[in-house]
Amino acid sequence: MQRKTKAIRIQTKKTQYREHSTPLFLTSSFSFESAEQGKALFDETEEGNIYSRFSNPSVQEFVDKVCMLEGAEDGLATATGMAAVFASMAGILKSGDHIIACRALFGSAHQIITQIFAKWGITYTYLDADASEEQWEAAVQPNSRMVYLETPSNPGLELVDLAMIGRICKKHNLIFNVDNCFATPIIQTPADFGADLIVHSATKFMDGQGRVLGGVVVGKAEYIAPIRFFCRHTGPSMSPFNAWTLSKSLETLELRMERHSQNALRLAEALEALPEVKKVNYPYLPSHAQYELAKAQMNAGGAIVTIELEGGFERVSAFMKALTIPTLSSNLGDTRTIITNPFTTTHSKLKPDEKAALGITEGLIRISVGLESVEDLIEDFTQAAVVSAEVVAEKI
Repeated sequence: MQRKTKAIRIQTKKTQYREHSTPLFLTSSFSFESAEQGKALFDETEEGNIYSRFSNPSVQEFVDKVCMLEGAEDGLATATGMAAVFASMAGILKSGDHIIACRALFGSAHQIITQIFAKWGITYTYLDADASEEQWEAAVQPNSRMVYLETPSNPGLELVDLAMIGRICKKHNLIFNVDNCFATPIIQTPADFGADLIVHSATKFMDGQGRVLGGVVVGKAEYIAPIRFFCRHTGPSMSPFNAWTLSKSLETLELRMERHSQNALRLAEALEALPEVKKVNYPYLPSHAQYELAKAQMNAGGAIVTIELEGGFERVSAFMKALTIPTLSSNLGDTRTIITNPFTTTHSKLKPDEKAALGITEGLIRISVGLESVEDLIEDFTQAAVVSAEVVAEKI
């Protein structure tokens, strides 16, 4: 049975009411048939639900679907994407460990690695996304425990060679942890390249309509076990309602990512042809520095496009005011096109040199391309590029 069928057909066991759509288990706790069963559930000689902070049928259905899509053995869901990112590292790493990470990270992941882990005695080494295999090898230390990366990265859309990192991790017995949020398992499956853990902000494309928050970690059972222990006792559990919503959303994930990617590529091509746009960045554009790598490990370019405009924040402001379709928001992954200026929003807390290293300039705009008519999007972005250029030119 193909993944697209399983994503629709995997669901909780039908109840005595013979419902067609999977039910929502909106309960904080579960009852025991006897004191003996309660004892067995707590000493783990019997499997079953105890308390929704630990497990819940609605949440488990969502996790089962993500495990299937990612080709993973086990997993768990969390309240937010950042809770999943944090748990995937904090549930395993200990004081004295060393983590190797790609420098191109989402701002909050950067803060975890550089600020929070520093207080725990966990050290790190950053490498550029295009670092060579020799450079990644040289970063390995005797106390190295994990490699963590995003590919494509947020917001720079930098790629890391998954096959290369997989080889290095296997050679040095390192845990390979990949944030696959931008690509989704529809576009790439890191486990095929040796990833041990895969994390997602389910808030983004897995929901796809800007409704609920959620995160998920899936991977090899031996690594999920300590993460589950960490989450069970620290409490970043997913709401059953959110899980129910996300599980239904996964039924259309493949269709949505196909349309997102088609729209994004056409918009990127149209914007690249405009003299008013300084630069366009999209993995499936031949002009992307890692275009060949994108074609090798991704089956589409995804929904995110970034552009750079001349004129700094004043130009960005004029451009956003001229647009009529997109929503201005720091979120992404919606059916509706969303734009933001990472320099002043998602990555505003980074130091100037950190922004420069990641190519986050004042004129950078991240576009989460939605499912609207691509012809309408191209027309709107084209007129905004022209109008904003004229507004800035008049002030010079």
